[in-house]
Amino acid sequence: MQTQIQSPVSKRLRRFQIQGADNIDEVTVAEVGNWLRLATAVCGVVAGIGTAAASPVILYALVPIAIAAAVFKTHPVDYLYNHLIRPLTGTRPLPIRGVPSRLACGIGGFVIIATAVSFSSGALLLGYFLGGQLVFVAGLTATTDICLPSIIYRLATGRRDLIKGAF
Repeated sequence: MQTQIQSPVSKRLRRFQIQGADNIDEVTVAEVGNWLRLATAVCGVVAGIGTAAASPVILYALVPIAIAAAVFKTHPVDYLYNHLIRPLTGTRPLPIRGVPSRLACGIGGFVIIATAVSFSSGALLLGYFLGGQLVFVAGLTATTDICLPSIIYRLATGRRDLIKGAF
């Protein structure tokens, strides 16, 4: 049996498809793939700051962004890219976020709330644990395009075919 070698762009395309970006191609990934990481990176950094500072205020400020990212097909940070950064770079608009990515943001929102409540109630160890997990998952997605909640969603919905070739 012969294995086919995939280009790094093909692997990234597959990883974005796992996240629900079904209508993109390798050219789009090559042009805006790194910009697709921006939203996760921004949220992960803010969550990391909120966790490191054990600050419910910072974490609660992130909740509306997570909820909007879960509900709408365009992440709030993607709006900033599309309207502020994109005109400067001359790149194409970011594709809409699919259900797996939005589900990941929704889960992230619940973890953010749980982390903030933990810090508010004095359960610092639990807060650091939950916040650390959130920052880890966001960091993994922002640096490798591997979104664990999206992978779980695809496995749960019988789309194992998308996972093949993504790693």
